[in-house]
Amino acid sequence: MRDIYQIADRMGLIDASGIRKVFDLAAKMTDPINLSIGQPDFDVPNPVKARAIEAIQSGFNKYTQTQGMAELRDALARQCTQEFGWSGDRDYLVTSGVSGALVLAMLTLVNPGDEVVILDPYFVMYSHLIRLAGGIPIAVDTYDDFQVNPQRIADAITDKTRMLIVNSPANPTGAIMPASVLSDIADIAAKRDLLVVSDEIYLDFCYDEPFASMASYYGNTLLMRGFSKSHAMTGWRIGWVTGPKPILEKMTMLQQYSFVCAPSIVQAAAIEALSCDMSAQVAAYKKKRDMVCETLGKAFDLSRPGGAFYAFPAAPGGDATSFVTEAISRGVLIIPGNVFSARDTHFRISYATTDEKLKEGLDILVDIAS
Repeated sequence: MRDIYQIADRMGLIDASGIRKVFDLAAKMTDPINLSIGQPDFDVPNPVKARAIEAIQSGFNKYTQTQGMAELRDALARQCTQEFGWSGDRDYLVTSGVSGALVLAMLTLVNPGDEVVILDPYFVMYSHLIRLAGGIPIAVDTYDDFQVNPQRIADAITDKTRMLIVNSPANPTGAIMPASVLSDIADIAAKRDLLVVSDEIYLDFCYDEPFASMASYYGNTLLMRGFSKSHAMTGWRIGWVTGPKPILEKMTMLQQYSFVCAPSIVQAAAIEALSCDMSAQVAAYKKKRDMVCETLGKAFDLSRPGGAFYAFPAAPGGDATSFVTEAISRGVLIIPGNVFSARDTHFRISYATTDEKLKEGLDILVDIAS
């Protein structure tokens, strides 16, 4: 029988995010211990707020250029010149968050039947967007320590492979790719002339070693960064991307017919955000990471996360959904591993909450596991 609503077939390739399901559940609960959502518990810095308010009051409320206001793009270019030694002839596209950049990239680059290599566990959006574009996600296993084996990536590449997505520091595991691994991946990609998409939204949250970017090792990198995690601007929807000019040109064209431009007042505020010192917030999150490892270390098999603000412990008995169900019944919201992976053996904790809530939630998880 014909679907009277005529929903496009492509929508059958994706489903509602398990994270959003828990997020919606939290809205119906009274004071839950929410360790589920990747949203900083600190607030947007006051100078950034002030810049946004100033932009509103001065009438800066209209469209900007599709690619973003020139002042912001120039500031991003200066930042990248300082970090990578790049010349000033690169293009920059300001997007509605890194999520917006990912949507534009997948629709611009992936043809039906193309394979895109991702690392399992992975940020939930990757596999869904690849499928929505008609592509096929090829997951490379990184269990049990979540460190990337470059040879596994090489083995996963076929004649249909279009590109590779890397995410360091990683969601959901908190794992960090060291420079040596990025260099090896760059060599593999160069031999096959592959594009690498580097999602670096958590770059500021590196606790034990300096951050290393894929863009330092491989020119054919589509580099994506944003302000949602580092400056708690999750609801402001602001990110940016730079990479090969032909790709940026097509992504900019697609943005004209989709997002139009990133929010104007937030673009103005992002210029201020670039100069904000967030080291105190990062230091506080390092202490939270240490609390997670110390509290869960004896009761759970946990690979020590080096960055982001997530941990991905193994569920007792290897059944994450059952463990998560029990945790939610006791008021602790966490996410089962099958949201991010072909496996359901682990669960994700976000420690982006107050120390008090975090300790309370961790103690309950340990009690359930005992």
